[in-house]
Amino acid sequence: MNPTPPLARVHTPQDEIPAVPGLAPKRADELEHLLGSLLDPGNPTGAAAILDADERAETFAAGESLLHTYGLNAEFVPPELGGRLDRADHLAEVMRTVYRRDPALGLGYGASSLIAGVTLWTAGDERQTGHAARMLLDGRRIAIAFHELAHGNDMAGTDFTATPTPEGLLLSGRKEVVTNIRRADALVVLARTDPKPGPRSHSLLLVDRAAADPSRLTDLPRFATVGMRGVQLGGMCFDALPVPASAVLGRAGAGLENALKALQITRTVLPAMTTGILDTGLRIAVTHLSGRHLYGGPATDIPHVRSTLAGVFADLLRAETLAAVGARALHLLPGSVSVYSAAVKFEVARLLLEAMDRLAELLGAHFYLRQGPTALFQKLLRDLAPVGFGHIARAACQMSLLPQLPLLARRSWAPSGAGGSVAEPPADLFALAEGLPPLRHDRLALHAAGRDPLAASLHALADEPWAPDHADLSAAVRSDLARLVELAEECVLLSPLDLGVDARPEHYDLVTRYVRLLTRTTCVQVWRHAEPGSFLADPAWLRAALHRSSPGPYRPGPPPGPVEDALFTELRDRHRTGRSFGLTARPLTV
Repeated sequence: MNPTPPLARVHTPQDEIPAVPGLAPKRADELEHLLGSLLDPGNPTGAAAILDADERAETFAAGESLLHTYGLNAEFVPPELGGRLDRADHLAEVMRTVYRRDPALGLGYGASSLIAGVTLWTAGDERQTGHAARMLLDGRRIAIAFHELAHGNDMAGTDFTATPTPEGLLLSGRKEVVTNIRRADALVVLARTDPKPGPRSHSLLLVDRAAADPSRLTDLPRFATVGMRGVQLGGMCFDALPVPASAVLGRAGAGLENALKALQITRTVLPAMTTGILDTGLRIAVTHLSGRHLYGGPATDIPHVRSTLAGVFADLLRAETLAAVGARALHLLPGSVSVYSAAVKFEVARLLLEAMDRLAELLGAHFYLRQGPTALFQKLLRDLAPVGFGHIARAACQMSLLPQLPLLARRSWAPSGAGGSVAEPPADLFALAEGLPPLRHDRLALHAAGRDPLAASLHALADEPWAPDHADLSAAVRSDLARLVELAEECVLLSPLDLGVDARPEHYDLVTRYVRLLTRTTCVQVWRHAEPGSFLADPAWLRAALHRSSPGPYRPGPPPGPVEDALFTELRDRHRTGRSFGLTARPLTV
C-alpha cells in the first residue's frame, strides 16, 4: 500500500525555518500534516479524541484508520520486499510522529508488527519473508508471540512447545501479554522444539491464524493496564495445534539466536521512537509554564523552572543522539550492535523516564489532571512507563552487556600499546545527515567479540587538535579517556563468576559507567561531525549534555549560566515556531 500524497498545506511561519537537512525523510512531514494539529478540538486525531479513547480504554479507531490509509506498515518492510524500511534512523523519525501524539497508537498499530517483521526478515527464507511482506503491505497484522508471564525476559525458559510429528508439529502452551494477538492475521511464535536445555532447544514459527484449526486455539481475556490503555494486550492457549514443518523460520533450533539478533534492531529503534513522548511532554510544560503567572511574572522567569526545562531539553538531545548513532550502527557496524543496542535501550529509557518525572514536578497538580490543556501529559506519562520494562527490560540489557565488558576492555578500550587494536569508526556513523548502506540482517552477531570502535574513538579524540575556546571540551574528553582506561583495568580482572545473573551490584555498576562514557563520546562525535552553522555544531548543547552526564552519584547542578541561557533560548524559539525539540528541529503541526 502506497502512502497518500501529501495534503495541501497552509503556509505558516515555521515553514521559513528549515529542519536539519537529511535527518528526517520527507514522508515524516507528510504523516505529520496528515495527522493534523493536536490542539484542534475538531481534529479526529487530535488530543481530545486521543484522550477520549484512552478514557474508554479503547483502540483509537480514527488514528488506526488514518495510518492504514497512509500505509504505515510499509515502513516496516525492506525495499527489496516492496516497503520503505531503508534506514533505521528514518523509521524512528517517522514513528516519532505517531508516538508524540499517542504512544498506544504507535505500539498498537505500528511497533507490534515491526517487531514481528524484523524477526521474519532476520530468520525467514524467501518464501516466508515474501508472504509476510505481502500481508503487511496489505495492511494486515502480524503479532510477536514470545512472552510467557512465568518467564518474563528469560526466553530460554520458554515452556511453550512445538512437538514434531510425521505431518509437521503440534503447538501447545500459553502466550500472554501479547499485543494484537486476538486480531492478528499471523503470529511469530517462539517454541521449545527440544526438551533438553541449551541454546539450540528453541525454534521460531510463523503461524497463519486463518489456516489454523479454531478448536485448538482459545483467546485469553484482555489484560488491563495502567498505561497504553488502548493497546489490545491479550493471550492465547494452544491445544496441540497442528502446523506444517514449513512454518519453522530458519533452522530448527536456531530460534533463540535469531530472536536475539532481531532484538538488536527493535531495542534500538523502539526507544528512539519514544523520544517523541518527551517532545510533547516538554511542549506541554513550556506552554503551561509560559502562561502561568507566579510571584509577579511568568513561571518560566523562575530560575529553577528555566534550569529544569533547559535540562530536560538537553536530556532529550542526549537521548536522540545516542539513539541516532545506535540506529546508524545497525547499517555501518552490525557486528558491534549487540553492545550498542543494549546501551541505547538502557540509557535512552532512563533519560526519558527521569525527564518526564522532572516535568511532572514542574507541572505540579496539573500533570495529574485528566481534563484541561495539560490532560495529555498524564496519559503520556503512563504510556511512557513500558519503555523501561517492555519488550526487553533495562535490567536484561545490563545482564547482556556485563559479560561482554572484559573482552571489550582488552580489545577496544586499552591503548594500542596495551593490547587495544580496534579500527576507527566510520565518519558516517556520526554524520547524521549522510546516507547509509542497506541494513543487512545476516551480518548481525550475538556477540561483539570485543569490537567497540565507538568507545575506542576516545583515544583519537583526545589526540586531535582543539580550538582554544573549546579547551573545556578537550579536557572533558581527556578525563573521559582516563575513566575508560580505568574502567578497562577493572573489567579485565572480572572472572566468569562475576558475569552471570547473580553478579554483585558493583559489577552491574560497571555497565552503568560504560554506557555513560559511551553516551558522552557519542555526543562529542556528533558535535564534531555536524554541519558548520547548524545547531548541532554549536558547543552549547554539547556542554550541557556533558555537564548533565558528569560522573558522580548525585544529579549535577545547573550548567554555567551562558550555556543554560543558550539552551533555554533555543528551547523557547523552537516552542514559538512550532518545531520539534529533538535533533531534527523539524516543523510540527502543533
